[in-house]
Amino acid sequence: MAQLSQLCVEHAEYEGLPPCLDADFGARLAQAIGAGRLHVWLAQQGEQTLAYASASLDFSTLAAQPFVQMDCLYLRPAARGQGLGARLLHTVADFARERRCRAMQWQTPLWNEGATRFYLRQGAMALSKTRFSLAP
Repeated sequence: MAQLSQLCVEHAEYEGLPPCLDADFGARLAQAIGAGRLHVWLAQQGEQTLAYASASLDFSTLAAQPFVQMDCLYLRPAARGQGLGARLLHTVADFARERRCRAMQWQTPLWNEGATRFYLRQGAMALSKTRFSLAP
């Protein structure tokens, strides 16, 4: 959990988001994983964690079928360009297929042109939408 939490901090920093790490952060992640609400894959080399992907199952009203929402795919800079991102993406896709999901969905910031090129090379289709957030 400590390694995943550290990757989350680095990922938020990379995307220019405020840090979300507080005293309960790791416990909340562990609880979501334990409850099956969040699925996480870590890529490690020896003792070092290089990357992670996370996803949750969701349901599409318009398709009336389940889909996987990939929340995060993050690689530390030194791990990029070695095929690790593709392996993680395909692992999440396998997870979706095993659960008979109609599709996978995810997003990336508009400024992240490298990620956009990567996803297009993997066969993904870009959809133009505006993302909203509202605190309840």
